[in-house]
Amino acid sequence: MVKQPNPARRSERSRQAILTAARELVHEVGYAKLSIEAIAARAGVGKQTIYRWWPSKGAVVLDAFLALSEAGPERSMALPDTGDLEADLKVVMRATVAEFADPAFEGPIRALNTEIINDPALAAQYRAKLAGPVDEAKKDRLRSAQRAGQLAADADLDLALELLYAPLYQRWLLRSGPLTPEYADALVECLLRAMRPDVDRFTDGEGSGKPEKRQPNGR
Repeated sequence: MVKQPNPARRSERSRQAILTAARELVHEVGYAKLSIEAIAARAGVGKQTIYRWWPSKGAVVLDAFLALSEAGPERSMALPDTGDLEADLKVVMRATVAEFADPAFEGPIRALNTEIINDPALAAQYRAKLAGPVDEAKKDRLRSAQRAGQLAADADLDLALELLYAPLYQRWLLRSGPLTPEYADALVECLLRAMRPDVDRFTDGEGSGKPEKRQPNGR
């Protein structure tokens, strides 16, 4: 009995070939010169096959980079939790700075960000597939720090992430300064100075919740 081909398996092979081709070509020719036709030719499929699964080349490239994390054993998005919030955040931020300074990562992701700015549908996919889940993993680590008393219990965690990452993204997008481990450490230290619990700053001696009024002589 002749075994019939499995259409699902054939479709998955085609999908993986398309994603691999997209990653290879974006490195070889750059995002601006990348085309659906070139991806199809490299993958050995018709371009209609690509358009059946993705609405634009930006969507293909997004999934191509997301697929890198699908290979091998499932990877957790969880941040390190050694019990030392400052040390853990510095590890994560140094890794982020190194990634953004890597030319192999920087070019395609910069181009993808341009597409996200101009394509609301792609922006929604990016948020749902990558940015949203990653932000939740980051906030889980910050919640752990709140429970341990290392971060203010009433800290706005969305704002905390913006304070931590927005300066990095601005420096990267505008090329306004170097991305260094020291810069990563400084961002973490600034965040923690702003959001660590501070009883003396937020309560007076009677627990009114108002800042203590100090006399000119400091008492």
